[in-house]
Amino acid sequence: MLAKRIVPCLDIKDGMTVKGVNFVNFRDAGDPVELGARYSREGADELVYLDITASHEGRKTFTDLVGKVAARLSIPFTVGGGIHELRDVDRLLSAGADKVSVNSAALRNPRLIEEIALHFGSQVCVVAIDANYENNDWLCYLNGGRIPADKHLFQWAAEAEERGAGEILFTSMTHDGVKDGYANEALSALAERLHIPVIASGGAGKKEHFRDTFLQGKADAALAASVFHFGEISIAGLKTYLANEGINIRIPPPERMTQGGGETN
Repeated sequence: MLAKRIVPCLDIKDGMTVKGVNFVNFRDAGDPVELGARYSREGADELVYLDITASHEGRKTFTDLVGKVAARLSIPFTVGGGIHELRDVDRLLSAGADKVSVNSAALRNPRLIEEIALHFGSQVCVVAIDANYENNDWLCYLNGGRIPADKHLFQWAAEAEERGAGEILFTSMTHDGVKDGYANEALSALAERLHIPVIASGGAGKKEHFRDTFLQGKADAALAASVFHFGEISIAGLKTYLANEGINIRIPPPERMTQGGGETN
């Protein structure tokens, strides 16, 4: 069985890391290059960088940031935001990213998934899905959770896999930043339907939430932001806890892994 992954996520706005609640009310969380380097040292398995306010004008700035991040990391990282065509993918991969995450652009043009998989390989293509639980269903959203799409979570995830996605990154808008745990019922249903890895996002508040999303939600990876950014949970401590709970997790050698932030759990 493949090891489960711990994936810190850095939302980038105007060149800085930010974190919000339910996709709004953002606050500054620090320098994205320094944070990424710290998480790499602490034993994170991968990182995700998302340009949450990507625009045509901001692409060069974000590309430069990706290059700076790549120079400091020893682990894979995914980037997303403002990716609309193959040229955008090539630009970010050339800057040093290992994978790209597509969300709104893929919903508007599902063939983009096929094009990325064909030209760069499925392993490069992460399809991010922002969905909110409403009227007893999971409705997908565009533009960072601002516009409802005419797609439902399970239907869209299955289509994305069929078109060539290598992974699904599911963020529950309902759970985002609330710290009450991941959307494990929906995650488990996704895991049963799909044959590609599912990354859980939205809701991490304590170590038990990571354990539960791996055991109950059957997630392949758990993404989190504020608990890492603000020192509530250290990656080293989290991995030790998960290993003790019987989760198959990579524990880096002591010379690489440092405690980093404080612990409150």
